[in-house]
Amino acid sequence: MEQDQQFVEFIVKALVDHPDDVKTERVVDEMGVLITLHLNPEDMGQVIGRMGQTAKAIRTLLRVVGAKRKARVNLKIYEPEGSHKGGHSHMQPATAPASDSDAIDDFKL
Repeated sequence: MEQDQQFVEFIVKALVDHPDDVKTERVVDEMGVLITLHLNPEDMGQVIGRMGQTAKAIRTLLRVVGAKRKARVNLKIYEPEGSHKGGHSHMQPATAPASDSDAIDDFKL
C-alpha cells in the first residue's frame, strides 16, 4: 500500500464509528493518483463534515502528501447507488391540498 493511501485510511479510521469498514482503492493514470474511499454509509456525514469542510481538509492534506512525492493526488468518496445526497432528500414530499380553496384555508390565521 502506498504512503498516500495509508495516510487516507489512517485519518478516516480515526474519524469514523466503523473503522473496519474503511477501504481504499488507488488508481494511477495520466491525470495523477485517484484514491477512492469506501466507508460505512452511517459514517458518511462524519467524513464529509458540515458543508464539506472535513472532506476538504482531508483533500488539502492529501495534496500536500502528494506534492512531497511530486504527484497529483485526489480523493473521491464513494457514494453507493440510492444513497442520499444533501440533507433533505430522505424526506417525503408534502401532500397537495385537494383543491385551491383548501390551500387558501390552510394559510388563514
